[in-house]
Amino acid sequence: MELLINFSIVLATFIVTEFSAWANHKYIMHGFMWYFHADHHKKDHKSWFERNDLFFIIYAIPSWLFIMFGMMNNYAWYTWVGFGVLAYGLAYFFVHDLVIHQRFKVFTKSKNVYVLALRRAHKMHHKNIGKEGGESFGMLIIKNKYIQAAAKQSKTI
Repeated sequence: MELLINFSIVLATFIVTEFSAWANHKYIMHGFMWYFHADHHKKDHKSWFERNDLFFIIYAIPSWLFIMFGMMNNYAWYTWVGFGVLAYGLAYFFVHDLVIHQRFKVFTKSKNVYVLALRRAHKMHHKNIGKEGGESFGMLIIKNKYIQAAAKQSKTI
């Protein structure tokens, strides 16, 4: 039973983190922390690293602290919150950096409808290079219009 509860906490945290990431992206990254996120919207990177990568650290610190203090307190419930945030961070790296932006050249020829839809939605997000007026701020949950367009695209590939 304890395993099921812990897994449920990890899963619930992962899901909540997707919505939190959407809000953080829209209101913080495209808000008062735009300076750190702006280079992510530019194509002329001088370095493989971006100022935007700072957000990895910002999200990793609470995850690490929840896990560390939770383990120090006999695996308290917040240990599993930390693992949920960690799982989302790993998903973010895999989906955003590898699949969408292809910072490492893997998964470049996918015909999967969901992957094509993710890329299309993110491309629409990056179409606007400014702080204001963007769309598609989430990572995993995307609008149906992108899935429909990707389904059409996958039939022509």
